[in-house]
Amino acid sequence: MPHAAVPLDLAALTTLAVQHQAGVWTVTLNRPEVRNAMSLAMVTELRLVLAEAEATAGSRVVVLRGAGGHFCAGGDIRDMAQARQRLAAAAPGDNPMVEVNAAFGELCVAYAGTGLATIAVVEGTVMGGGFGLACATDVCLAGASAVFRLPETSLGLVPAQVGPILVERIGTSEARRLAVTGARIDARAALALRLVHEVCDDAAALETALARVLHQILQNAPGAVAATKALLARARFHSPAALVTEAAEAFSRAVLGDEGSEGTLAFVQKRKPTWAPL
Repeated sequence: MPHAAVPLDLAALTTLAVQHQAGVWTVTLNRPEVRNAMSLAMVTELRLVLAEAEATAGSRVVVLRGAGGHFCAGGDIRDMAQARQRLAAAAPGDNPMVEVNAAFGELCVAYAGTGLATIAVVEGTVMGGGFGLACATDVCLAGASAVFRLPETSLGLVPAQVGPILVERIGTSEARRLAVTGARIDARAALALRLVHEVCDDAAALETALARVLHQILQNAPGAVAATKALLARARFHSPAALVTEAAEAFSRAVLGDEGSEGTLAFVQKRKPTWAPL
């Protein structure tokens, strides 16, 4: 997993614009000239920023959004072309195409698995890899301009890394429909499928919704959020009966830990806990 051995120089990033304030990292995909197509450089920088956020004390939330009115137009075709060229000269057993595709998959897994809360704010084009990255977040807020498409099969390709994330988000039946039709759906249709959690009519409403969701998240204890996300991820693959002991142990750690003590005391004293903004 990429990580920064020294504090990451946010000003040196070439594909992202990053702001960090009061525990909230706002990460803007910043290649508007290509509708924020996801290059390998962007994949690497997204991983580095997440690792930096996870390593920084007080981090609570990562917000992903795109510059220039679009979220992300998917993978950068130039990277695939270069991987195809390298493949001709690759040693037996080496496959640059696999490496390129796996790098994006590992990015989505990293954002889906982080203990930090994650929010995607999507507008305009949300395609291919951008579609997958949005689905890897905890909360997805969409502007009315957002258009989602899974174009891979229309290009003779496979939504290899997006597919499993999409199944988790909306289930196998709808994921299959979108994949085999290369469907193009607007924000309202995405809401009906629960690809997104809220649709906002204009830019002001989108910012208001983001502020509201951030406020809601920041009322909750960061350690409890991380532990809950981990337990819910486990619940995808195990029955409730199989998780009884594990869940009880997680609850015990929480209630006996510093956050549990502070949270219950704050409730009794009718005040906000120390992690919640005033």
